[in-house]
Amino acid sequence: MSLLIEEGATVLFQGDSITDAGRVREEGGDLGRGYAMIAASRLMSLYPERKIRCLNRGISGNTAAQMAARWKPDALDLAPDWVSVLIGINDAWRWVGGEGEDVDTATYARIYRETLTGTREKLGCRFVICEPFLLPADADGFDTARSDLDGKISVCRELARDFDAVYVPFDGLFAAECCREKPAWWAPDGVHPTPPGHAMMAEAWLSAVGAV
Repeated sequence: MSLLIEEGATVLFQGDSITDAGRVREEGGDLGRGYAMIAASRLMSLYPERKIRCLNRGISGNTAAQMAARWKPDALDLAPDWVSVLIGINDAWRWVGGEGEDVDTATYARIYRETLTGTREKLGCRFVICEPFLLPADADGFDTARSDLDGKISVCRELARDFDAVYVPFDGLFAAECCREKPAWWAPDGVHPTPPGHAMMAEAWLSAVGAV
């Protein structure tokens, strides 16, 4: 498989804390310290002749609705050619805790679809849809969150088909990696990856776009 990302393309990483990964938001070019930074750095180093530009606008704690609310300045105004989205775990946890509106699976699906539709109509860009994930962890409400997230993962798969998107099955990949090493090695709280977890994610993302 050859690299799908074209010469001169701008690639935008969007999502929550997993994508944010401690980036300095006042510095527009900062990529954080997680999978987005690793994937972007390797992509640009493997294909310097393509002059690919990568941006990160993940915001810690975001749900799909919160991401959509900031979409114009943090996505549309940047005019990306590719948009990579990883969103959903906060929706699942807030649904479990009853801590907010717009986090049930039906609303998640509607908002996510509307966001992609509007972006495609305005920019004509392509998408990388990343599967939200939850590793086994000792946390109150884990089983309920796991069940809810499964529904949101199904939404992501449907969207990937409908938008002809590149799909990165992070939840399935982490499940497989947990057969090699205990979940805490990859994400102690089940959500936020360790450096090895971020590295695995970056490698999977690069493979999905044909970079490695």
